[in-house]
Amino acid sequence: MSSEPLTLFNTRFIFAGILLLTLSLFQEGRKLPNNKEWYQLTVFGALNTALYLGIFIIALKEVAAGITTLMLALNPLMISIITSLWLKRKIAPREWASIALGIAGVGVATFPLIKNGYASFLGIVLLIISMLSYSVAAVYYSSVSWTLSRMTINGWQVLIGGILLLPFTLLFEGGHTQYDFRFWVSLGWLVVPVSILAVQLWLHLLKEDPVKASLWLFLCPIFGLVYASFLLKEPFTRYTVIGALMVIGSLLWGQSKNFTRKEG
Repeated sequence: MSSEPLTLFNTRFIFAGILLLTLSLFQEGRKLPNNKEWYQLTVFGALNTALYLGIFIIALKEVAAGITTLMLALNPLMISIITSLWLKRKIAPREWASIALGIAGVGVATFPLIKNGYASFLGIVLLIISMLSYSVAAVYYSSVSWTLSRMTINGWQVLIGGILLLPFTLLFEGGHTQYDFRFWVSLGWLVVPVSILAVQLWLHLLKEDPVKASLWLFLCPIFGLVYASFLLKEPFTRYTVIGALMVIGSLLWGQSKNFTRKEG
């Protein structure tokens, strides 16, 4: 192992933030956020980067990677419900029922993994907290009338998130990182395709419609379970299949009205 996880991700956040802000400076000129924008960026960075990814990384030590993708798949429902609460809209019984079905599906998929040591109860709890933070961040971002560009917002939020996460990295990790070729290749992948390109696209979709944007997360359990099985050799059992189908079914059931509205 070249790097401890929090160290790798903390380095990623700071590098990505500096790179994005440098690009923003050349494209848009020097423009620092005002007091209100500093507050908004700090809230967004704390929720979307420091809390979400910080807790997620810790949870990965307790839970098999395939299970994390099932938890990610529940984000569309979480975002839908949080959006409803934010906008004071009554939540339909179908939405509550679909959430219950999705949680039950995660339970079915994780039961044999917990039994065989691939996941712990603590890890599942941490994942739930992480997903909740991510969903709140998505709704918060879409509710703010930003005057800054997406690149500037992304640069500041990821840099602020990295700074907020730094004390925990120093506290919980022992500084055993090896800055070898594998470390820098991994960092490059996380910074450019993930932190810059993917997040820029995600922020664009969120501003259009947070609920419709979240529908793309349906792909997470499919790709995640396949990758975990082939790359990490994690067990792929009938419980995995049944649980994944329950989660995907809950998503399609809970979000079916959004598909209908989009087609109409």
